[in-house]
Amino acid sequence: MDQMLDLPPPLSNEVPMMHHMINGDAPQQVILVQVNPGETFTIRMEDGALQCIQGPAEVPMMSPNGSIPPIHVPPGYISQVTDNTGMRRVVVTPHSECYPPSYSPALSPSHHIHPPYLTHPHFIPASHTSYYPPVSPGDVPPHQFYQHRLPPIFPEGKLHSPLTVCNSVKGPSSDARAFTTHSAPPDTPLPPRLSHRTKSSLTLQWKPPADNGSKITNYVLEWDEKNSIFREYYVGHQRHCKVMRLYPAVGYTFRVAALNDIGTSGFSTEVVFYTTGSLPQTSLPPWLVQAGPSWVTLEWMRPNSCSTEEVVTYTLEMQDETKGLDFQAVYSGLELNRNVESLRRNTQYKFRVSEAQIQDVNGTTAQSPVRYLRYFINLCLCSERQWATLYRGPERKHLCEDRKPATSYSLRLSCVNVGGQSQCSDDLTVCTHIPPPGRCQPPIIVGNVKHKEMTLQWDGPLCGEESENVEFSLEMCAMEEGSEPTEVYCGCKAECTVGNLLPGTTYRFQVRAANSAGYGPYSESVEISTAAGPPGQCRPPAINVMSHTCADVTWESSGIDISEYRLDWGRDLDSLELVYSGTETYFQISNLEASTDYCCRLQAVNQAGAGPYSDLVTCRTPAAAPDVVSGFCLVDHPLNPTESEPFSHSTCLALTWDEPRCNGAEMTSYSISMGDSIITAGNVTCHIIRDLLPDSDLQIRAENEMGPGPFSQTLTVRTRPLPPSPPRLECAAVGPQSLKLRWGFSSRSQLTDDTTYVLQMEDRNQRFVVVYRGPSHTFKLQRLSESSRYRFRIQAVSEAGEGPFSETYTICTTKSLPQTLKAPRVVQLKGNACEVTWESIPPMRGDRISYVLQVLGGRGSDYKQVYKGDETSFQLSGLQWNTDYRVRVFACRRCADTLQELWGSFGPSAHFNLRRSDATLAVEADVTRVSMGNTLTDEQFAGLMVFGVASLSVLMAFLLQLLI
Repeated sequence: MDQMLDLPPPLSNEVPMMHHMINGDAPQQVILVQVNPGETFTIRMEDGALQCIQGPAEVPMMSPNGSIPPIHVPPGYISQVTDNTGMRRVVVTPHSECYPPSYSPALSPSHHIHPPYLTHPHFIPASHTSYYPPVSPGDVPPHQFYQHRLPPIFPEGKLHSPLTVCNSVKGPSSDARAFTTHSAPPDTPLPPRLSHRTKSSLTLQWKPPADNGSKITNYVLEWDEKNSIFREYYVGHQRHCKVMRLYPAVGYTFRVAALNDIGTSGFSTEVVFYTTGSLPQTSLPPWLVQAGPSWVTLEWMRPNSCSTEEVVTYTLEMQDETKGLDFQAVYSGLELNRNVESLRRNTQYKFRVSEAQIQDVNGTTAQSPVRYLRYFINLCLCSERQWATLYRGPERKHLCEDRKPATSYSLRLSCVNVGGQSQCSDDLTVCTHIPPPGRCQPPIIVGNVKHKEMTLQWDGPLCGEESENVEFSLEMCAMEEGSEPTEVYCGCKAECTVGNLLPGTTYRFQVRAANSAGYGPYSESVEISTAAGPPGQCRPPAINVMSHTCADVTWESSGIDISEYRLDWGRDLDSLELVYSGTETYFQISNLEASTDYCCRLQAVNQAGAGPYSDLVTCRTPAAAPDVVSGFCLVDHPLNPTESEPFSHSTCLALTWDEPRCNGAEMTSYSISMGDSIITAGNVTCHIIRDLLPDSDLQIRAENEMGPGPFSQTLTVRTRPLPPSPPRLECAAVGPQSLKLRWGFSSRSQLTDDTTYVLQMEDRNQRFVVVYRGPSHTFKLQRLSESSRYRFRIQAVSEAGEGPFSETYTICTTKSLPQTLKAPRVVQLKGNACEVTWESIPPMRGDRISYVLQVLGGRGSDYKQVYKGDETSFQLSGLQWNTDYRVRVFACRRCADTLQELWGSFGPSAHFNLRRSDATLAVEADVTRVSMGNTLTDEQFAGLMVFGVASLSVLMAFLLQLLI
């Protein structure tokens, strides 16, 4: 079966187009069209294209006016409308079995294909309300898409995956695909509702509509003042508005729309609200039409201020003075006359008429052809919502008495006749008036009255519900002739602080209360005087600068009621301090600084307080001579030494001081007083005095363009003694690699215990460096080079200072002796000969080395020289058999520059003995070498002999002592 939506009038042989766009001026509704399995639903889009939707599917459509558009169905099928939770659904069902489901005479033949397996349904967004619905691959040509409108009430959602059905056989379901619509303008809001009204204002409220994905930014409230032209009254984000400055008992038309970042919604339904009516004017008294023994007939006139649309209720009240009763109501209704009965004969009664104005909001009352016999009026307090029967009877009017003022009541009416009781009418909400407030109590003073302000407080007329929402109006009037009262306060609090008053002035105050019914009467007036005010602003004082340290300040008197004057003095506005407080008009300020800016201000004080300060007055003290120099002292070394003039503590003094205040004039020089002489120094803070005598007294003063300042305190200084002269330097011992120096004075008077000596030696860069500093008189230098010249100078240092350096001394080191050779080696040769060998020594700084060999043995007791030369071996012959011999060798350095021979020390000796051998081959004799550690030298042997003889002598003496 094929289905088709159509709009009347239908077009022949064409598929009509259904409008899906939202019309903001008409109500709209979403309608679901259910497409059954095996059926095809065809829609004409706005661009003229046809969209075919294969069932099963549910197609949401938007109805512009809320009605169901006609759907063309084939014969044998009918469309039914169901309503499920507010959502209307169109279902097409077969009416009989005579037509197959796929028959459709109004459409082109449907393309029936086997149900394929659907993939994910693809929704291609076209706008905030448009999506491309899922269709089967065989239903649409390639590369073409059909658009389907979704209602904007679903900004986000999911569509159920479609099923493919063929011959009641379901294919597999595709996966679900989530989608999100674009944001849209807000929905059309509901009409505003009335939350409160007065004679001149209406307070409206409205609820926010659906924002459709974009936050609502503003609301537009428009109104119509009976000229059929709507104008904007309010634009903002609030959901309430109070419309002000309206006329009483007039209806106004309102509508509201919402705005977001996408656009503006449609305006709500127009609604009319009325302001309350004005209080009627005072009625004319009723007049007597006819009187009887026990009755009277009275008439009265309708007030001219009431319009024809207003319904006025009249209340006739009567007072019987004989009973002492107040006025009591005897009639309440709409009639302009009344017959009062049950009166006493020949009795005087008083009558009066009052009106109650009621606005007919609902217009004229519809009359029913059924005659009602009894009426029921149900009354409900709006805040409690509890209905109670207020009246039951045949009358068509009723006076509701004993109601609470300023309270909203809801009324509804029902009727009863012989056929039964009717339904209740619509609720009518009526708000009782509140009477104007009564007279307030006169204002009273709270706290102390000041000279410019006072705090007033008063009591309201009532304390209860009738006093709620009461405002107070306080009026003030000066006592001067021609002054008019002015409102100084209007608010809900019963207290007010009135400011900007004049000191010592009397004012008249009165207060009244107001509510929604109007203002009440004024209270009794009260006269209140402000306190006396403080003095006015003083004239600027006069400053007479007497010197750089003193100034006189004078000022004019400000009146006889001044209790004191206050004088502030300082260098600037931030440093002002109170320097004088009293009744005098003169003050002298001392201890000022020269060439300094000062300022002052004056203030007068009386019993009411302190007046404002005078204008600021400035002055400047003159320049003066410099202040006393401080920090005058002696230093050990000059701050700015000069090489051209040496500094000596014995004859020179290095002085320094702090620069004093110049007192406004540039410093020129300093004068140093030393006895009867004056030493002038430039604009500096240090100076060196030369050629001084011991025990000198010094003073210093500064000078500028204004003259010299005072001298400083006396500084007593004493020159140091002369430093010691240098001692005489001489060489005590000299060696090839060391020098031992000693020094001393020719006179013992120059020697002191605290004398320190500084020995300096010239280095390779011809600079003297300190090699010794201390009190000793000798010093040995090690690790020197042989045969080298060294230059020395010495200096003595004591408490008097460092003495001068001595003349330069040149001392040479000697040449080094050859080293001691090791014991020679002896090898026995053939016969009675042997060969002696020893180690060699390289040349020393170009000097040749020769060797000397000595032998001890046989009958001789001394070593004899047997060889001298450059060789390192020598053969001895002619030796005796079985005889002990000793040989030793020492080296000799032959100086090439002086032809001097430097002999080294003897090395250890070697012992050997020639023994006869039967062998024919030469064999090495039994030679016993004695090393340095095991062979005794001659000196050691002699010492050992002396030690033995001495030991023997001691032993003999000991034995002799025992024998005796």
